[in-house]
Formats: sequence, C-alpha cells, structure tokens
Amino acid sequence: MLTKVKSGGVIHDFLLQIKFIVVEFLNLTYSFVPNPIRRYYLLVFGIWIGKNSCIHRGCKFFHVGNFKIGSNSVVNFGCYLDNRRGIKIGNNVGIAHGTKIYTLGHDIDSPMFETKGAPVVIEDNVFIFSNAMIMPGVTIGDGAIVLPGSIVTKDVPARKIVGGNPAKVIRDRTAEIDYNQSYKYWFAL
Repeated sequence: MLTKVKSGGVIHDFLLQIKFIVVEFLNLTYSFVPNPIRRYYLLVFGIWIGKNSCIHRGCKFFHVGNFKIGSNSVVNFGCYLDNRRGIKIGNNVGIAHGTKIYTLGHDIDSPMFETKGAPVVIEDNVFIFSNAMIMPGVTIGDGAIVLPGSIVTKDVPARKIVGGNPAKVIRDRTAEIDYNQSYKYWFAL
C-alpha cells in the first residue's frame, strides 16, 4: 500500500530548494578557490576553518554551516562531509582521501523511514586513513587512529587504533604524538 507523504507547504519547500541550490553552488565553486583564501570563502557559508587548516578540493559538503575544524588540520581530496547535524574536528587532525563522515541517516525500524542523526566529533591528534566511514553520533578520541576502509559505528577511545567493519580496537597507540598537519599548498590532491 502506498502512502502519500505530506510536504511542508509551498514556502517551506521553496526555502528548502534554495538551501539545496546554495549547497550545490558551494560544492561546485569550492574547488576553484585557492587554498590561502578558502577559509574566508567557507566562512561565507558558515563553515569555520582554523589557522593553517585545509579542506582540499573535491570534497563534498551536505549543508551550509554546522562545521568547525581546528588549527593545523587537513581534510584531503574527495571526502564526503555530511554536516547536516554537525561535524567538529579538532587540532592536528589528518583525514585521508575518500573518507566519508555521516551525521544523518534513516531509522530502519521506523514505519515512515524517518531521518535519524547526531553530530560527529573528531578530537585532537586523530588520523583517519583513506576510505574510512564515520557514522552519525560517533566521537573519535584524542590521538586515535582509524585504519583504511574501516566503518566506525561506535565511539573510539583516546589513543586507540581501530580497524575493520565494524571497526574494533586493535591495539593502543604507543608512540608520542609530535606532528603538525599544517598544509599550505595552493592546489594539491
């Protein structure tokens, strides 16, 4: 049996469409902005980028606003940044290419398949290797490592190395953390 889904009204639908157009404009134009001025460009869209941080071209935002990244952090080429419920990234964080961070999905047990989500928090000194997926509501603790291709469905404690599907703790991170993710190239992959 098919059921008719009610819209939010003509004005609501129009404003929602305007928001989608603004997000699409951001995603289309962002790649053409040189790195030194990207942080100012993103501020126009309510996206806050700390000193010496960079979000590389080819990344896709899902919303305007709801995104904050600290200092000396890098989000590499081709990442999905689902900032609809909020993404907060700390200082000295490295996020490798192809990573997907989701904050919103659907409740598979809901008869109406309603949306369900929560913000993602990535604390300081975290490194996320390529093609990882971070699911809604996850917090990744200070100094943690997420190995390539991992699907993180639960919080990751500080200084733990996780991997797999779903990601599980593999071991503790033993080395002292003494790196800086500052990345000042104008255009790079």
